[in-house]
Amino acid sequence: MKTIYYHAKLFGADENADAFAISDGKFLQVGRSEQLLASAAPEDILCDMGGRFVTPGFNDSHMHLLGFGARLSGCVLEGTRSIAQLQQVLADFIRDTRPADGSWIEGRGWNEDYFPGNEGTPVRQDIDAVCSDHPVCLTRCCGHCLVANTKALEIAGIDENTPQPEGGRFELGADGKPNGIFRDGAMSLIRSKIPLPDKKAMGEMLKKGMRQLNQAGITSCQTDDFATFSGLRWEDVVDVFHELEQAGEMTVRVYEQCHFHSAEGIRKFIAAGFSTGVGSNLFKIGPVKLMADGSLGARTARLRDGYADAPGEKGLLIYPQSQLDEMIAAAHMGGMQVAVHAIGDEALDCVLDAWEKAYASCPRDDHRSGVVHLQITAPDQLERLRKDQLIGYIQPVFIDYDARIAAARAGEERVATSYAFETMRKMGIPVSSGTDCPVENPLPMRGVQCAVTRQPLDGGVPPFNPGEAMTLSDALESYTAAGAYASFEEDIKGKIQPGMLADFTVWSADPFETSPEELSQITAREVYLGGRCVYMSE
Repeated sequence: MKTIYYHAKLFGADENADAFAISDGKFLQVGRSEQLLASAAPEDILCDMGGRFVTPGFNDSHMHLLGFGARLSGCVLEGTRSIAQLQQVLADFIRDTRPADGSWIEGRGWNEDYFPGNEGTPVRQDIDAVCSDHPVCLTRCCGHCLVANTKALEIAGIDENTPQPEGGRFELGADGKPNGIFRDGAMSLIRSKIPLPDKKAMGEMLKKGMRQLNQAGITSCQTDDFATFSGLRWEDVVDVFHELEQAGEMTVRVYEQCHFHSAEGIRKFIAAGFSTGVGSNLFKIGPVKLMADGSLGARTARLRDGYADAPGEKGLLIYPQSQLDEMIAAAHMGGMQVAVHAIGDEALDCVLDAWEKAYASCPRDDHRSGVVHLQITAPDQLERLRKDQLIGYIQPVFIDYDARIAAARAGEERVATSYAFETMRKMGIPVSSGTDCPVENPLPMRGVQCAVTRQPLDGGVPPFNPGEAMTLSDALESYTAAGAYASFEEDIKGKIQPGMLADFTVWSADPFETSPEELSQITAREVYLGGRCVYMSE
């Protein structure tokens, strides 16, 4: 028995195809409606799609699924537009959840760039005014900065005499004491004191996150989960995914971007039998994931020429060059794919230098290693990316926010060659799109709109480097077939073709018949994983 879907508008299939048949979780036939209906057996199920637009299931090529589930379980600060509003949301969360005495309160999503101009970043006194008897940790939207209250600093033993950690920093106020703001590597000083969730709690977070991805039209994600919580064991994360798979509770295919902080950790992981491609079609080990710098919004991305709006500030390098060299070499020589976060151009220099040393020592065909984000770039760096056959994990939706701040942060001249997604694609650098969720919501049509219009979603500023706009077809492909290529899975998913996994999404409207400025309004109506419906809108 098979199920035949006909009278559809298909993307990712042969040009004239408007129907497909599914059997045993895979696309069995793809072609014209009249052909498939003529071949139907009496027991087959027939589904008239009524002209609806259907794509392969979307694939978010870089996100944080466990972190997203944790955000959904905590105080959601996205959308706050002032410190007062942040305080009110926090107060409401405490009132509604009634946390146990002395327990930690966590939240994420604030962005001081959306606050009135004279407010700046919230500090510990702002949080103390709402809650002083619980330790509180509120992470910025980008995940590279947090603010903690006085109680949290006391528990962590942080004062003005605490040495600054490598790869990060905490700030001192006018009184010479820590003001509660911690950036990048310094965040672990606070996070390491927060109790870890148990496996059951992590499983619930992952399921909550997967449900949200399905509602967004996503059937696959490439996700960085090993470093979600300070002190988290990668073994426990792998165990939780395996338990969910065995229980039949995986509704998203996961390609794990395995985050490590040392070459020793990478070698132990490989020695334990894990490597890129190990696993099943539901949970599979992907690349080693590393960090080179921070974020542009938090001014911790490392820039060659420093920040135009903060003279003397260049941002942070998470690791010394020698340590980055060693980690990339350990992963590459161990046979693994490598994906390194680099937002600033100087950080990208460091990554390219390290990669070229590793590759010179151990040449390997079709490694598909790459760089995550690739925001601030120079033409010479793009040429090195092409020559080194590296791929780009890009986030077009970042344009929604960065179009307003990038030139002020990095300067007009450098920004003119940045977020160069179409240039990279034309140069032959493979690019796959994601959202970096929970930095952004996991709604791929928002990214598609930004890729096509090069403007914020509200159209509030002129197009940002408009020559870098993608066509709609290329933007959709960057979320489907290109994502599958980034995970070595182009032969099993990412297109609607016979023999491929029957992952597909039915959308509320045809994007080719929608105004580019309204693409983000298109929503998923139905989502199927291996032919099984995992989401249906009301």
